[in-house]
Amino acid sequence: MILGTHMHPTRFQIQRPCVPHSSNATRYQPLLLPPKFSSLSPDRYIVGFPIRTDLNLSLTVASTRFSLARCVSKKLSESLEPDQDPSYEPEEPSQMRGQKKASITDILKGANGILPHVVLASTLVALIYPPSFTWFTTRYYAPALGFLMFAVGVNSSEKDFLEAFNRPMAIFAGYVGQFVVKPLLGYLFGTIAVTIFGLPTAIGAGIMLTSCVSGAQLSNYATFLTDPPMAPLSIVMTSLSTATAVFVTPILSLLLIGKRLPVDVKGMVSSISQIVVAPIAAGLLLNRFLPRICNAIRPFLPPLSVLVTACCVGSPLAINVESVLSPFGVTVSMLIIAFHFTAFVAGYGLSGLVFHEAPDVKALQRTLSFETGMQSSLLALALANRFFQDSLVGVPPAISVVIMSLMGFALVMVWAKRKEPEA
Repeated sequence: MILGTHMHPTRFQIQRPCVPHSSNATRYQPLLLPPKFSSLSPDRYIVGFPIRTDLNLSLTVASTRFSLARCVSKKLSESLEPDQDPSYEPEEPSQMRGQKKASITDILKGANGILPHVVLASTLVALIYPPSFTWFTTRYYAPALGFLMFAVGVNSSEKDFLEAFNRPMAIFAGYVGQFVVKPLLGYLFGTIAVTIFGLPTAIGAGIMLTSCVSGAQLSNYATFLTDPPMAPLSIVMTSLSTATAVFVTPILSLLLIGKRLPVDVKGMVSSISQIVVAPIAAGLLLNRFLPRICNAIRPFLPPLSVLVTACCVGSPLAINVESVLSPFGVTVSMLIIAFHFTAFVAGYGLSGLVFHEAPDVKALQRTLSFETGMQSSLLALALANRFFQDSLVGVPPAISVVIMSLMGFALVMVWAKRKEPEA
């Protein structure tokens, strides 16, 4: 469509579609061109193409303002959206709360890590200020020991025993170390105490009684700190010696001490059954049939076990502090140190000779050394207080509780730093 020549010489009027407004249909309105276009040929303007510059600028500015308004409005709404929803909970605080719970659980489970320091601190406090532990009298020994046995049962399972039973020779070696090598050493040092050093017969009987009891649960923890893969095997060794101690300990006590002091074999069998067998069986059954309860109480067992162990270490020293600090108490302490040192060395050396071809011979030597050198001196102390009238029988077990704990964890620190990587 060619523009007509009847229009004003400086203005051209064209028809172009205007921007639709609301619901109105498209319509045409005249558009006045600026004077600078007046010299151009009319036939070069086609309807709809020429647009006013000021209108185009206005549309661009309006569009930019609209886009900015939309962007600001969107960001503002996103920033306000969480506050508008009352049920909204940020994800990060929830994760932090979960991590906090896990960290508390880890702290409870890792309480055994301070056990060596607790043993040393209990020893010093008992010697410096005995009243701090004298309230923990001998009547609490049996329940305390039963609690420790229960903790072992809760943390054990049939699977641990089945895996460890794949090494019957190692188990047998640990059993021989507990009930053959160690009683022979106890008989030797008990005889030396009476015949060479002239100590009372009750002291010699206490040393022999200490050598006749089963392995200590602390040996399991010492093995775990040094060689974690060997921990199940150590648990099986200790559990087997503990379970059979109900018969073996009274028989050994009768053979070694019977000629010197009377031994109540039936009473020992009954007492060991109540202190050892029943709590371990209860822990295993609870772990087997009520795992949820076990999972709930398991994190609290390590700190409670540390507290109980501290009382069981400090109390014997506090109660027998006069005997321990007496002239013959120093001699007894030296004999107990020699007894445990020889037992540690015997367990390490003999297992090296028997299992020299095993790929993990070093780890096995360390495990059997702990099993032979550490025994349940608290059980010996409980038996001494219950079945022997002479209180001096309980002096060697009271000293043994501290000595075997300090020596065992000293070996843990040495072996954990110096052990070589094994294939």
